[in-house]
Amino acid sequence: MKELLKPSLNWLLVFLPATIWLHFAQPESATAVFICACLSILPLAGWLGKATEHLAEHTGETVGGLLNATFGNAAEFIIALAALRQGLHEVVKASITGSIIGNVLLVGGLAMFCGGLRFERQRFRAKAARTQATLLTLAAIALILPAGFHAIGGPEGYAKEADLSLEFAVVLLVVYGAGLVFSLVTHRRMFEAVEGAGAEHGHGAPWSKMRSVVVLTGVTALIAWVSEMLVGSVEAAAHTFGMSNLFVGVIVVAVVGNAAEHSTAILMAMKNRMDLGLGIAVGSSIQIALFVAPLLVVISRFVGPRPLDLVFSPAEVLAVLLAVLITAQVTADGESNWLEGFMLLAVYLLLGVLFFFLPETVVHVPGH
Repeated sequence: MKELLKPSLNWLLVFLPATIWLHFAQPESATAVFICACLSILPLAGWLGKATEHLAEHTGETVGGLLNATFGNAAEFIIALAALRQGLHEVVKASITGSIIGNVLLVGGLAMFCGGLRFERQRFRAKAARTQATLLTLAAIALILPAGFHAIGGPEGYAKEADLSLEFAVVLLVVYGAGLVFSLVTHRRMFEAVEGAGAEHGHGAPWSKMRSVVVLTGVTALIAWVSEMLVGSVEAAAHTFGMSNLFVGVIVVAVVGNAAEHSTAILMAMKNRMDLGLGIAVGSSIQIALFVAPLLVVISRFVGPRPLDLVFSPAEVLAVLLAVLITAQVTADGESNWLEGFMLLAVYLLLGVLFFFLPETVVHVPGH
């Protein structure tokens, strides 16, 4: 009985039937649907992270981090796909931007901060961190170039942006595949956890692979369903709260979608498993930038009213670039502490304030 009365994220599961009822019984209550959908995705994402953590116990730090990043990003991908089907390209791009900066600044920052409160200094593989930072830099370049083409090419180049983005997407997918081969095959030892880091592992018995996969499948299906309802209510909710669609996509939707990474990365950092915690945070951003975003560009050729391009607004490009720069600087020495985590969180807060105050007309990309 005491366990049931303990505060838990699972209590928010009561909003799941509430979301479904509001969506079908009172479709005009878009704001209520949006709030309930956000709150119901949080515990679902938490279960997603819990299942991937147990699955990771059967693999290792590197594969475990990849698994958690992959299934943790399932929520973001499903939300973006739902928006793509409805032609809400600005929301898709905003959620991509929010996922990239949210993973490295918010998730990574919280992991370093919470872990740093328990341990004076936490170590991780510096070479592996630098490799990941380089991949993130490549992702930033891939966002800067289409935006530069849009500015330089002018109205005559607008018609070519879809094809340009498709070719960029293919290159990014190839780079992501090469990165997987590098980290999982040819240079796997570089990404193994630091020896003697004093990692604390959980005392509970890990779930079986079958149980983990069943939970992952079921929770992912529920998130897909709720995400459809959430996306359908985004614009109405944004208008009600006086927020731009960009702010909702970059901050609100991204924070909800990153819930799985929040819980698992922080938990791993507090157990002094910083390689896994950082691997989840930074690896998730890499996966969003080099796999999810280009995959959505390819899928948009078959789903939605028109193809998606990679021309992001100047504010989005600037946010990603700054997030990549400070992440590379913080992780370069292979050590972290609570102050470095606090600084990452401060940058995320500053970007959030920036996006909140940006007028809708400023963030709109001409020709789109």
